[in-house]
Amino acid sequence: MCHRPKEPLIYSNVSHPAPTDFDFIIGDWTVHHERLDGIFAGADTWTGFKGLSSTSKILGGHGNLEDNLLKHPSGDFHAVALRSYSVDDDEWSIWWLDGRNPTQLDTPVRGAFRDGIGTFVAADVLNGVPVRVRFIWDATGEHPAWEQAFSNDEGATWETNWRMTFTAVQY
Repeated sequence: MCHRPKEPLIYSNVSHPAPTDFDFIIGDWTVHHERLDGIFAGADTWTGFKGLSSTSKILGGHGNLEDNLLKHPSGDFHAVALRSYSVDDDEWSIWWLDGRNPTQLDTPVRGAFRDGIGTFVAADVLNGVPVRVRFIWDATGEHPAWEQAFSNDEGATWETNWRMTFTAVQY
């Protein structure tokens, strides 16, 4: 026997307009990556490499999926960024899945945009050591930019270790 609810089910994100925070990155991009040559090692040199990225909306606009090809000098690999928006918290969560380790999602960073700058943080562990992770998205210019930084002192200081600059693909 099927019982129907007296009131229709309403999901909070369906009745809430989709956020537009990440609309700037929807589409296809070429990416210039820079990775710091050593984390927490006093490094001041960077390895640059190219990549491709394609981002599309999911979850009725309350999320997006970024498919990446990274052309790293050690070899090409794929990765995915999964982003979802919580209406209740007014925050985004971002997960990273690296194709070289396809069974492990990274700890999600959480945060929000203010005036075109998105700041997202999480507590994580790097090589057995507790760290804070911070992503910053800058959507204020013609070329969106992203950076990742780690802190091993509870956020008192940050070391940026990966930067990306996006250029829209022209068809």
